[in-house]
Amino acid sequence: MNWLLTQLQSMISALGKLFASPMFEIGNNRYSLSQLGSLVLIIIAVFWVSRGLSNWFKRGVLVRMGLDRGTREVIAAFIRYLFTLIGFLIVLQTAGVNLSSLTLIAGVVGIGLGFGLQNLASNFISGLTLLVEQPIRVGDFIEVNDLLGTVENISIRSTTVRTLDGVFVIVPNVKFVESNVVNWSYRDPRCRLHIPVGVAYGSDTLLVSEALLEAARKNQRVLSDPPPRVWFRSFGDSALVFELLVWINQPTESEPIKSSLNFQIERELRIRNVQVPFPQRDLHIRNLDEVLPLFHPNGHTGDPDSRKPLPEMAVAEPQKAAPKPPSNLALRDLLRRISYFEQCSDAELLQLIEYGYRQLFPADQVVCQEDTPGDSFYLILKGSVEIFSKRVEQYIATLNEGEFFGEMSLLLGISRSATVRTLEDTILFVIERNDLQRLLENHRGLADQIAQKLMERQQTLREMGILSEFSEETPLLKIRRRLQTLFGI
Repeated sequence: MNWLLTQLQSMISALGKLFASPMFEIGNNRYSLSQLGSLVLIIIAVFWVSRGLSNWFKRGVLVRMGLDRGTREVIAAFIRYLFTLIGFLIVLQTAGVNLSSLTLIAGVVGIGLGFGLQNLASNFISGLTLLVEQPIRVGDFIEVNDLLGTVENISIRSTTVRTLDGVFVIVPNVKFVESNVVNWSYRDPRCRLHIPVGVAYGSDTLLVSEALLEAARKNQRVLSDPPPRVWFRSFGDSALVFELLVWINQPTESEPIKSSLNFQIERELRIRNVQVPFPQRDLHIRNLDEVLPLFHPNGHTGDPDSRKPLPEMAVAEPQKAAPKPPSNLALRDLLRRISYFEQCSDAELLQLIEYGYRQLFPADQVVCQEDTPGDSFYLILKGSVEIFSKRVEQYIATLNEGEFFGEMSLLLGISRSATVRTLEDTILFVIERNDLQRLLENHRGLADQIAQKLMERQQTLREMGILSEFSEETPLLKIRRRLQTLFGI
């Protein structure tokens, strides 16, 4: 037993001398295995401390500074690399390593990186480029090489992208430098979606445009500015090909938005009896007389006299379709009932439909409230409304088909001066603030009537004490100047 202990102590002593004896020489200093091991452990600790400091700085100081996620990630990465480099140099200097003596080693390592580690070196340089130039940042929604997803992390060698299916993909940084990258979140997150729609030949193109625009406006995730548009793309093999173009500010939700739009488009087309055709082919038979006997039920193959004539069937006279009620008329037909637009062509009506949309209000419903911000202009297509002031408890006017309201709040930049309530089932053509400019540019006569009517209504409201804050020197010329200032017309 004592002999075994003696042998064990001698082995430990020999190992101790082996680790303690200098075996490596760097510059003018000699180092043992134990010193090198301690140096490696200290360098690992430096990496760990640098990472901890950068995470604390990112989650503490940078968050309180109000910086966005991408900027925080970039600054934290530079802090981590800077602390690591400084700590590495301090450790080597403390260990007595002459840094000037590492020049030759660094040159040899550089040559090795250049020839043997080309991909690693290119990814390293690409990572530095991404961190400095920031063409993509953490949190951006990007598309590269048919990969669509959100950037979760950018490191020196690779970038982590989370796809729409929740799959994390590690992409080498060189892909973002050498390939075309679509950054949906760069500067402005707004992007336009293209929804193709095919309808049967013979469909009313204006009716199709109205249905597509109505579907877009009913989707709350579709932006009203820029407004949706409809393009007639082509005459397809089996259908007239349209395309609905809408703007969104949530690029990560593009696929769900497309799906909801398709559901709504199908519903709007079905309401208007617009058919979506199946792919079809026309078959023309030249020798029809020779082919018909082959399908005769009695099996005769050639004698035309053997074919029994079909019984005569009574043909009912076509009945005239009952006139549609105004609420079921196409928007084009409702607009043509208004004197401003009765002479418009189909192309002009198509532009008009793109400016606004119709909205049905039941009887005794408030359209807009007094003292609320005004952001819409209303044209009465059918029905009538009552205008009154709750503040002075006084009736102001009744407007009928062909008249308009809501222009005062938009043009004068004030809150609604009165409350508007429907007297019966009423259809209104609603035009948002951003689309009113284009409408007045193309219909100068309507602009003049709006200016004239605005002056008259302003005078009436001043006499009632509702617009007492405006002076008596607001003539028609000033209203026209207001139109020029706001809309450039």
